[in-house]
Amino acid sequence: MTDKTTATKPENNAAIQLPDLNNMSAKIMQIATRSQKLLATFLERNKTTMGKMPEMDPAHLGQAFMDFTSKILSNPNRFVEAQIAFWQDYVKLMKGALESSTSAGHAMPSIIAPDRSDKRFKDPAWQEAWLFDYIKQSYLLTARWAQNLLDNVDGIDPKVAHKIEFYTHQMIDAISPTNFWMTNPEVLRATIETKGENLVNGLSHLLDDIERGHGQLLIKMSDNTVFKFGENIASSKGKVVYQNELIQLIQFSPLTEKVHKTPILITPPWINKYYILDLKPESSFVRFLVDQGHTVYVISWVNPDGRHAKFGFDDYMMMGPVTAAQEIKKITGENTLNTIGYCIGGTLLSCMLGWLAALGDKKPSEMPEIKSATYLVTLIDFENPGDISVFIDEEQVKHIESMMEKDGYLPASVMGTAFAMLRANDLVWSFVINNYLMGREPFPFDLLSWNSDSTNLPATMQSYYLRNMYMENNLIKPDKLSMKGVPIDLRKITIPTFCLSTVEDHITPWRSTYVATQTYSGPVTFCLSGSGHIAGVVNPPAKKKYGYWTNDTAKCPADPEAWLKSAQKHDGSWWPEWAKWLEQYAGEMVPARDPAKNPNVIEDAPGSYVRVRVM
Repeated sequence: MTDKTTATKPENNAAIQLPDLNNMSAKIMQIATRSQKLLATFLERNKTTMGKMPEMDPAHLGQAFMDFTSKILSNPNRFVEAQIAFWQDYVKLMKGALESSTSAGHAMPSIIAPDRSDKRFKDPAWQEAWLFDYIKQSYLLTARWAQNLLDNVDGIDPKVAHKIEFYTHQMIDAISPTNFWMTNPEVLRATIETKGENLVNGLSHLLDDIERGHGQLLIKMSDNTVFKFGENIASSKGKVVYQNELIQLIQFSPLTEKVHKTPILITPPWINKYYILDLKPESSFVRFLVDQGHTVYVISWVNPDGRHAKFGFDDYMMMGPVTAAQEIKKITGENTLNTIGYCIGGTLLSCMLGWLAALGDKKPSEMPEIKSATYLVTLIDFENPGDISVFIDEEQVKHIESMMEKDGYLPASVMGTAFAMLRANDLVWSFVINNYLMGREPFPFDLLSWNSDSTNLPATMQSYYLRNMYMENNLIKPDKLSMKGVPIDLRKITIPTFCLSTVEDHITPWRSTYVATQTYSGPVTFCLSGSGHIAGVVNPPAKKKYGYWTNDTAKCPADPEAWLKSAQKHDGSWWPEWAKWLEQYAGEMVPARDPAKNPNVIEDAPGSYVRVRVM
């Protein structure tokens, strides 16, 4: 058999190149062999559970949708109204499709259009080809019909209604015509052009992801091989100057001859790695601070395993920012410190400051005076935490706790899946299309490489956090929570505070983070950045993107909408605005501090803790 065969079109005798059948056959055989191995591994791993009843529905989705259906049936008029509106629009659409298919030049009517932010239908064929336009609008009409049903059902518990709406949107996103090769014009073109190799390559990528996830689908979002720690991610130079079982403390090398007297400690979230604030130099928040003449320290959390199962939330506080602050005082000799907390790292920072406020004059002598606190997209009131709440109720937390019993930690993949579902079109379906349908390798993207570099979570800490913060909302309640036996009241925190939130945040909604302005007793400055939980924070000035809002009122009003109504919109990044605020607490200029001169240096930044990868 030759490598290539040809055929001719009768009308013009133009040769059509058929696929390389030998190559295609070899790929298919490799896929078949790998599939058999994967199936055998799956059966061996699950042989103890084969034939048993499936696990109960911890989210109670079945009951939730049954309640929803019963409410619809109890008021059929609204269902009929929604159905009539849907069919009226659908008849118009079918009529337009019939006319477009039979009359050259007859454009499809625009009954419904995708949202401007919807990236799924940007291929020209969705507008130019009547068939794909019809498929697109049919899908959008169905999605709107489902939303109308959700909006017009009364008498359902708000939490149940939220869960129904969230999972309905998950289903709507899943059935988008862009996610199937036969109804995606871009995939169809690729299938014709590559003679089907895109689908074969996509199947190979699918098997790669299942193998990498040890039987679970772990979608590859970025080509991580091009990123090297200390070079193009976690790129700022520095030294690890201290470590314990939970943290490595990194001091970054100065870039100026003189620095502000008061150093800065950054407490990042331990759900992901610290280097979201230190990717490449041009987008590094750490480098921005060092360029501004600050001595910067950051906590790099351990990627926990079973050895850390018994570490609690207050252990994270004591062995994290408390110990780090004490070490910074030893190293620099300075008795003042500015602090920054990001997301859950900010929640931990608030606990530390509440603990110090409660101790008063009895605080440890080794602790420096905290001059200011900056909170980046941080919740202290968890009453309305957004879509993440659909994963957190008594049954689901019990399920999570049972998962953690065996190994002593929650695997990183569990939280990774939950966060991906919050933005399914961007973090799931776009990669299904690119990797599996188009058969392409994902592009190298530092932000997505960081996003997939998640961490495990210790059982004791995670259970405490879910129950006391999300479920019972105890942190905002005065003296309800205790840290190391000391009741804390966030209202007693009197130091100057800067709160940064982002307008499109899907993890810590800005109206919920705004509660901090009404909680702390010291002066509070609130700033709202454009974009979301990550891009709105990591927004260097050179990009000139997104913008931000400030309000010059002496005291923030209780209503976040009132704050926004009288706020001023600015172009560009919030970083310079915050840097001006920080100057008043940064102290005089002193000779730069070089961590390399510290005799207790452990290793070069970014250290060994950050290099442990579990996904």
